[in-house]
Amino acid sequence: MSEFTYLFRGRKTSGSPEEMQKHVEHWVAWFNELSAAGRLKDPGHPLQSTGKVVSGSQKTVRDGPYAEAKDVVGGYIIVEADDIGQAVELSKGCPILEVGGSVEVRPIQIR
Repeated sequence: MSEFTYLFRGRKTSGSPEEMQKHVEHWVAWFNELSAAGRLKDPGHPLQSTGKVVSGSQKTVRDGPYAEAKDVVGGYIIVEADDIGQAVELSKGCPILEVGGSVEVRPIQIR
């Protein structure tokens, strides 16, 4: 069994209170499904949209991240799967896909 990080890009930030509640319920149901299957290794955390970016040898600090909203990482989780193919299949249940977002599936490198 290997571990994979799901990076969630994009996020639903508008809609009626009922639509937003329904979207949250989809997330909870998906997390519960992954957990019940023994696949949710770490539930991760949602990330705020603000922060700082440190870059270069001069260690320049800028406000950020500044990217298109659809490209901003909104959160992450860690799952266990037999291989990347299975990890990709599990990611297809993610509610962010219903609202135009994406899931980046990345194997965790074991030292």
